[in-house]
Amino acid sequence: MALLDHLGITVDDIDRGREQFHPVLEALGYVRGVEAEHGISWNRGDDTEIIIFAPREEGTGPHVHGRVGWQHLAFAVDSRDEVDRLHRIATDAGWAVVREPKLYPRFNDRYYASFVEDDNGIRLEFMHNPPRDASAG
Repeated sequence: MALLDHLGITVDDIDRGREQFHPVLEALGYVRGVEAEHGISWNRGDDTEIIIFAPREEGTGPHVHGRVGWQHLAFAVDSRDEVDRLHRIATDAGWAVVREPKLYPRFNDRYYASFVEDDNGIRLEFMHNPPRDASAG
């Protein structure tokens, strides 16, 4: 059983949301599922589903990082190279760079991550944090 069944994210423009989310989620192994007028879903097997929704009312965004609400969603990946690859895919899809891929020694000496943000202020992190004995790579 998945710890997180699904995550719904409201975006200002559903077409732009598709342009930004699809390449990133596809690179993470998600497959586009249902696409309807008010939402698009991506699934990863029987695991977590991620859905973007059109807004119920105009002019409610974008989200501002640090305010109450969304902080960020971190995807754990298998290597630093994978962090770099996902970062490139996201920026090519129009995500803004918040922090370039780098080590974060304030977390630990192995924590390698990047942060990106879409047009709606939705922030993603791609991170690699291997166990101490597997820190190479």
